Amino acid sequence: MRAAVLYSAAGSLLLTTLTAAPAGGAPGTPGVPDAAAERRGTAVAAARAEEEGIDFGKCAEEQDTPGAMECGTVTVPLDYARPDGRQIKLTVSRVGATHRDPHNSKRRVPRQGALVYNPGGPGASGMYFPLIGLLPQWERVAAAYDLVGYAPRGVGRSAPLSCQEPRQFFKGPSQAPTYPSESFKRERVAQAKAYARGCAERTGSALRHYNSLNNARDLDVLRAALGEDRLTFMGASYGTYFGALYAALFPSHVRRMVFDSAVNPDPAQIWYRNNLDQSAAFEGRWADFREWVARHDAVYGLGATPEEVQLSYERARARLAEKPAGGKVGPRQLQGALLQAGYYDDYWPHRAQALSAYLQGDPKPLIEQAGPVTEAAAEAENANAVYTAVECNDAPWPTEFKVWDRDNTRLARVAPFETWENVWTNLPCAYWPAPRQKPLDVRTGPGEVPPTLILAAERDAAAPYTGAVELQRRLAGAVLVTERDAGTHGVVGGPNACVNGHLEAYLLEGRLPGRHAACEPRAEPAVSQ
Repeated sequence: MRAAVLYSAAGSLLLTTLTAAPAGGAPGTPGVPDAAAERRGTAVAAARAEEEGIDFGKCAEEQDTPGAMECGTVTVPLDYARPDGRQIKLTVSRVGATHRDPHNSKRRVPRQGALVYNPGGPGASGMYFPLIGLLPQWERVAAAYDLVGYAPRGVGRSAPLSCQEPRQFFKGPSQAPTYPSESFKRERVAQAKAYARGCAERTGSALRHYNSLNNARDLDVLRAALGEDRLTFMGASYGTYFGALYAALFPSHVRRMVFDSAVNPDPAQIWYRNNLDQSAAFEGRWADFREWVARHDAVYGLGATPEEVQLSYERARARLAEKPAGGKVGPRQLQGALLQAGYYDDYWPHRAQALSAYLQGDPKPLIEQAGPVTEAAAEAENANAVYTAVECNDAPWPTEFKVWDRDNTRLARVAPFETWENVWTNLPCAYWPAPRQKPLDVRTGPGEVPPTLILAAERDAAAPYTGAVELQRRLAGAVLVTERDAGTHGVVGGPNACVNGHLEAYLLEGRLPGRHAACEPRAEPAVSQ
């Protein structure tokens, strides 16, 4: 009930009408993409990629990993309206189908094609995905499919984006007021403006071409380069959004599609309103975590009720505000570490133990878990740059801070845990220098695409469950499998045998349950001592 109340609170916010350049306006209009030219350009690029293929070989040194993974590149146009213009290369990884039946060593499993995966973000790389076939629960899928990962445009070695010096990205320790002052808001507005300028200065006119529609077009070029007539795709989180765009843009190129933890594709939700819903949902997940900690008060000593656990958190925040742990961890770093517990149940024991130890005088576990990993600064800055560019380019955003301030001040009254931190993450979009697109209205009619599979956890906060329901409504023939009363973001390949069974049946046999199916929740995490 708590989550439902919060969603209602978010939905009742008075939002300013937003405007954007239409996605397919008159050809040649400045700032307006030419949809017909982009369609033709995608066909040209795909035909070229099909002819060239991918020259797979040894992976780069930093991607040297066990198993038979090999790497290559696929070339795509920066701008699909100009397919013969500037080209960029996307890195691709693959482990070929093993053909080994884990239950019958004498049986050779026939190959079904390539399974392409995207983990979301925007800004996440799927380069290591093919190694998942080494895990027992993936052996049957790995026997039948080439497992293919890739780094989308802007990510890693794929024409990487950057908006600031990586050494500046992990600034800390830093504050994270639940109810920020006017002076703090002015400071963050200035930072958001500077970050948006940095993106434009470092990338130039190419910045506008890093968007979800181009990610979907890149996926079709990758399909062609792999020699696949039709795509078998699995996307998680944000990967479900441009997977849905792909289904709408290229319905005849779809073979099978899995949407894990689906983002709400409603054009009105992309992306400002989706972030409001996300902040509301994280309040429910923060409550789930506190309730679990309270049930294990004998282990962690953080309080026997969720309210007492909240007070322990507030004590830690106040102490860190005065004296950051190890000179690295302030209130913002603490909140970020506990936000991870909102994504994944597996983090609950470690985060609870670290908070408990800190309040008892041992800051080391908290520093280890919440402190910035400077060695990963370049990768993290790159991921954040891509996230920002894609979300800002994809859709209209409020361009006046007073709108953000009004909507999120109201939301923070009922959902204080993540609301303002979510604002600061996305605020550069208010001052974005590149043209905004109008989101595609994702819809497929009966028979336009083969049946697809949507998997979702009922209490997911990063991709609230309403998004999965909306995606199913928009994709004719889609089936929704719900992990009841669970909240981990990303349910594929986890400990839930019911969920994994539906995934295998679909990928290996094309078999789906009824339009709606449910699985019991995964077991709660075990306490750490």
